[in-house]
Amino acid sequence: MRLLPIIFAMMSVAPAIGQQPALEQGQAAAEAFVSGALPELWDDMSASMQEVFGGLAGLEQFQIGVTTSFGEELEVLSENVAPSGALSVYTRVSRWSLSETPLIIQLAIAPEGEIDGFLVQPEPQLAESEYLDYETKAELSLPFKGEWFVVWGGRTLEANYHAANREQRFAMDALIMRDGKTHAGEASVLENYYCWDEPILSPGKGTLVAVVSDLPDNPIGETDAANPAGNHVVIDLGNSEFAFLGHMREGSISLEVGDEVTTGQELGRCGNSGNTSEPHLHLHLQTTTDLTDGEGLPAFFVNYTADGKPVERGEPQAGQFVSGAFDRP
Repeated sequence: MRLLPIIFAMMSVAPAIGQQPALEQGQAAAEAFVSGALPELWDDMSASMQEVFGGLAGLEQFQIGVTTSFGEELEVLSENVAPSGALSVYTRVSRWSLSETPLIIQLAIAPEGEIDGFLVQPEPQLAESEYLDYETKAELSLPFKGEWFVVWGGRTLEANYHAANREQRFAMDALIMRDGKTHAGEASVLENYYCWDEPILSPGKGTLVAVVSDLPDNPIGETDAANPAGNHVVIDLGNSEFAFLGHMREGSISLEVGDEVTTGQELGRCGNSGNTSEPHLHLHLQTTTDLTDGEGLPAFFVNYTADGKPVERGEPQAGQFVSGAFDRP
């Protein structure tokens, strides 16, 4: 449930740049990584990305880990550049000598050419689902105030890495972005993220069936894979629809299992707990209360706006700025 399903994480979001320059920059960066020209790659990384690695030696260890696990790159199968909201994202798919599955190298490139995000992983596959035509029975509202940005959302892997996971097949990750960035000031300071400590609201009426509230918020650059949802609640919406809302701030959830909640009621505050690269909200519906055992369900929200246009009922998509019925005070 990280912002990027990667060995390390995207740290900031910047305005998109032209496709051809981004393609050339992505190719050069990927070639530098594959060939081991790491000082060159290091110099092209943003300060926040360098912070994640902790030094050139950290990048070197990462590259060694990839080549040890997957061998050497044999053939580039495809390359493309696509906008992801305000980002320009270069994606390279290639065959490697020790892997039957092609690998993806993906880089997020800022306008000035700096690398702000970096992914290396086996090419995922869409999870099968019997619920592609399912219509959400609960009436859901977006669970936050004001305008948020959908980082991951939709039904394709390009728009939503969660779609490779059966339980989170239709999940959404959202945060606040202003002027192409998710934070002000130093990226290492949690309080600098715009969505940090923002109220997370109940998307519908129901009963709490799971609550975790005592996990620490991760420093930027660290994740808690052992507790993927972090501080979270699970709401029984009825009709075997269970809503998971994750990554909330330590100690911000005062509710308990068995409590009844109403639409728009505050559940907790946005944080950085669990398997997350930076503060954001994760939300998905599934058929059970067990995060690792269930079927993901589409989450249709009502009466919201997407990129300034009214939506009577729909699924927020990656790259959209969305706002719901709860205005900021």
